[in-house]
Amino acid sequence: MSNLSRKMSSRKDMMSNCSRSLLAKSALAATALLLLTPFGVVAQSSSGSSKSSSTSSSSDRWLHVRVISSDAKGETVRVNVPLELAERVLPTINKDRLHDGKVKIDNAHVNDVDLRALVEAIRTAKDGEFVTVQSNDSDVRVAKQNNHLIVHVLDKQNSKKSEVEVKVPMKVIDALFSAGKDELDLVAALHALSGQGDTELVSVKDHENTVRVWLDSKNVTD
Repeated sequence: MSNLSRKMSSRKDMMSNCSRSLLAKSALAATALLLLTPFGVVAQSSSGSSKSSSTSSSSDRWLHVRVISSDAKGETVRVNVPLELAERVLPTINKDRLHDGKVKIDNAHVNDVDLRALVEAIRTAKDGEFVTVQSNDSDVRVAKQNNHLIVHVLDKQNSKKSEVEVKVPMKVIDALFSAGKDELDLVAALHALSGQGDTELVSVKDHENTVRVWLDSKNVTD
């Protein structure tokens, strides 16, 4: 193989790796945003109409969001939302892309990838590692394990590393994409999530914040 051919092949591999990394990070960011944003709105909508107690029935399912700032102020934000309440409140909120419990997305195709076809392919696939990228800038892992989609990203671009992990049950992803074209059904996803056991959904750690999103039967954070 000539030097020119080797250089072109190497450059093509680098572009492929970058594309896969970008796709994984984009999917990760979208998942985290969909999980976090609606519940901030729900919490604000319900804060004046209900009070939390220190105990809860074991049959109740609560979604918890905790954000701890690592700066000098050391602020901590805690959001505790019962899934049953979220299912009822979300359809009443019409703001920006959120309408009737569904989120409008611009296009179900991202970077020439059909998201619905991709989800269907992952759903029917066996457990395994789908994408593994290791580079000087970042490590990316996309896998399916025990009917959960797992995305792990370790950003190593500077001395202040950041790490993000998303773990979502496939039933929840199926429900999320059960709406019409170019829509995500948040209420259906919440209903599917209510049938899950205690699980951690999102974990983010960097030099500025530590974010954790998890599901259990408690109405207070630990």
